[in-house]
Formats: sequence, structure tokens, C-alpha cells
Amino acid sequence: MIGVNELKSGMVIKIDNELWSVVNYQHVKPGKGPAYLKVKIKNLLKGNVQEKSFRTADKAEDVFIEKKTMQYLYNTEDEYVFMDNTNYEQTHLVKKFLEGYELYLKEGLNVDIQFLDDRPINVIFPTFVELKITSTQQGLKGDTVTNALKPAECETGLGVQVPLFINEGDTIKIDTRDGSYSERV
Repeated sequence: MIGVNELKSGMVIKIDNELWSVVNYQHVKPGKGPAYLKVKIKNLLKGNVQEKSFRTADKAEDVFIEKKTMQYLYNTEDEYVFMDNTNYEQTHLVKKFLEGYELYLKEGLNVDIQFLDDRPINVIFPTFVELKITSTQQGLKGDTVTNALKPAECETGLGVQVPLFINEGDTIKIDTRDGSYSERV
């Protein structure tokens, strides 16, 4: 058991005999009453996300999870294939594991996959990924007074808003937490 003040993003806990991954958390100290922790958690088996509030004195059951860094190789019609970087074993994940993140996948990308009893239960993407711009409109010269953005499409099909100076062929860094442009590489 651990105190809820020790929770971190990506940590796996057991609530009501179900496994939940901490997506994010926020300490709340209202004007009246005691402080509490507002946690967004994702059910690792069902995939649903919910918010839960804990008092600071509450405890949560920590679950030992094995984490392996694996490299994305390719995908088939209904699964993604990853390779363990240490022993070169391949792991096949059904598409539901990466729902919402599949457009960040590029061959050679390393991700952390969490295992419970040798069964994959969660995929943790790096905070930033680098993708090449395949199509975008030409920025207007001199239109740099404001923080103007234009739509662009990356090599994986991900659509992102980028500054006007970004051109086709440029490689950019994208924040996987919210899908926003971070910087040009």
C-alpha cells in the first residue's frame, strides 16, 4: 500500500480488484475543508477513463508492473508489432492498446510497454516524437506579426497546426500529451 500523495503519472494501482493507470493528478486545496487529490485514471482492461478524488490520508494498492522498452517495427491489419530491445523477442499488441496514439507511431520509435504476469497491459509513449511534414500550405511572406498557424500533415497521417515558417520536408517535434507542435528539429 502507498499513500495517494505518492501517485505519479503512469503508475498502476488496484482499485476494487481492477487495474488502473494514473493518467494525471492534481492536488486541490479548497478554501474550506481538507485538501484532496483529484486523479484521472484509466482502466487497463476496459480502457475507460474516469476521475476519482482521494483524501490525502487514503492509501492505494500499488501493483508491481514490469516495464520493457520496446521498438515499434510494423503493423498488420489488426495488430502492432514491437521488439524487445534487450532480447529481440517480438510482442504483438491489438489495436485497442494504442487507441488515440497510433498516429504517433513511426518505424523505430521506442515506447515503454508495461507487463503484468508476462501479459502486456499498457503502452507509455515518449513525451515528444519527431515526425516529418509531408504536406502543408506555403506561409505568406511577412505574415509573422502574430502567432499565426497553418495546418500540416505528418508522415504518419497526423494533422497538426504549425507556425508559418514550417515547410514540407521539415522535421518537427510533437508533444504526445496533447498533439501540439513543440519545435522544429
